[in-house]
Amino acid sequence: MNRFKKIVAVDETLLNEKALQQLQCLGDEVVVYHDFPQEENTVIERIGDADCLLVSFRTPIRKSVLDTCRNIRYIGMCCTLYNPESCNVDVIEARKRGITVLGVKDYADEGVVEYVISELVRLLHGFGGICWRQKSTELTKCKIGIIGMGKTGRMIADAFKFFGAEVSYFSRNRKPEADDAGYTYMPLDELLDTNEIICTCIPRNNYVLGKREFTILGNCKIIVNTSVGPTFDVTAMKEWLNASAENFYLCDETGMGGVYEELKSCKNLLYTPYISGKSIQSVERLSRKTLANIDAYLHESASK
Repeated sequence: MNRFKKIVAVDETLLNEKALQQLQCLGDEVVVYHDFPQEENTVIERIGDADCLLVSFRTPIRKSVLDTCRNIRYIGMCCTLYNPESCNVDVIEARKRGITVLGVKDYADEGVVEYVISELVRLLHGFGGICWRQKSTELTKCKIGIIGMGKTGRMIADAFKFFGAEVSYFSRNRKPEADDAGYTYMPLDELLDTNEIICTCIPRNNYVLGKREFTILGNCKIIVNTSVGPTFDVTAMKEWLNASAENFYLCDETGMGGVYEELKSCKNLLYTPYISGKSIQSVERLSRKTLANIDAYLHESASK
């Protein structure tokens, strides 16, 4: 079978030990790193003359990296590849150069859904010592709005529906399958005004909540973020959190991105410093699908 000359996992991709061993059969040389390089020069030095690059959702692979590391012919994103414009990899530029870029779908959603439900239940009932309102509240009949009705958003919507919540959604395009399932589409302003809990499930580098949107949202509300990084203007979020003791923002390490230092003084920030989509099961799915992508690419290349 066709092989790569050199495979470099440039950061902590979360591939399990079995997958890392299998990489040895797919490349003449395999180099694996388990941290996150802070400087672009370090990224370039690690990649060197590799023709296969594996990378998580954290490390930027910009045009300048592609300019220097000219042997790359395959980039395996060990994460979901949403729309190319929002990725940490310059997918558009890579594909212009004939570099194949593949991501992994449907590997971490289950853990994210469990995180959203578990943290909301703790807050609504006060199980963790902090209670949203003075009395314990169920998800039943809660008005919940979801921004972004992709795979994760729909799974979260289904979970809320199971608990008896009233779920509506906003997305760039209406989802007929969501409408058929009984979820109500609302324009963004109406969604923010109508619902008590807002869950953002959109691709990274998309900002939907600014000062105007927080004003429409009002107080005694909860925002939950499952996106990669913030979906809001940080200053506006701080002002909103500090405006009422009943305003809460929930996110995990993935959702926090790089804004923790700016938000940590806010009392109603409920931050879980852990990747909710990281579990034994999700790592296995990620590893298996990453290897399948590489196998498919090598078989296709061999047949040309």
